[in-house]
Amino acid sequence: MTENPTSRHWETHPVTPDRFEDFADVINPTRREPHCWCLSHRLRAKEIEELGGGNRETAMRKLCERDNPPGVIAYRDGEPVGWCSISPRAEIPLLAASKLIRPVDEVPVWSIICVVVRSGHRRQGVTEHLLEGAIAYAASRGAPAIEAHPVDPDGRMDTTMAFVGTRAMFEHAGFKVIGTTDAVASRMPRLIIRRDL
Repeated sequence: MTENPTSRHWETHPVTPDRFEDFADVINPTRREPHCWCLSHRLRAKEIEELGGGNRETAMRKLCERDNPPGVIAYRDGEPVGWCSISPRAEIPLLAASKLIRPVDEVPVWSIICVVVRSGHRRQGVTEHLLEGAIAYAASRGAPAIEAHPVDPDGRMDTTMAFVGTRAMFEHAGFKVIGTTDAVASRMPRLIIRRDL
């Protein structure tokens, strides 16, 4: 019997310091330092050293103290089940400086750079609720538009550093394809998709 995901209670909240452990439960449940802490587009090694003494977990904790926390966590019945890294593009230094994923215009967009659904909760509607919450968060902070850069492959591919197979979910959430980037993942271009708010 398949559980009806609409029968659950969903909430999405910014990853403030008091919600950091919930974020870690989704993205790095074993709390391994070399494992991903969702900093790859946000901080260079030098900045991780300055902000967190070289410790990525500490650096991410510091980002959660900023005026615009670096993303949102989705909860289902009080349990953290998803993470969406979303911030003003200008606050994501490596993305802002990218020569491969350049701005298409002067709109000060917010950017989604990562979506993670916690193991054991995939294929249960989490991404839909997570995107809704991320959109509401950005809108509440005055974002004029949100962009993301998924890959939409024809077949299987290496999923390292790329949204894969999420184009339809983004389109369902009101995003439209407005172009492609010069960035590739497994020889597939990353799209530029946008939702105006």
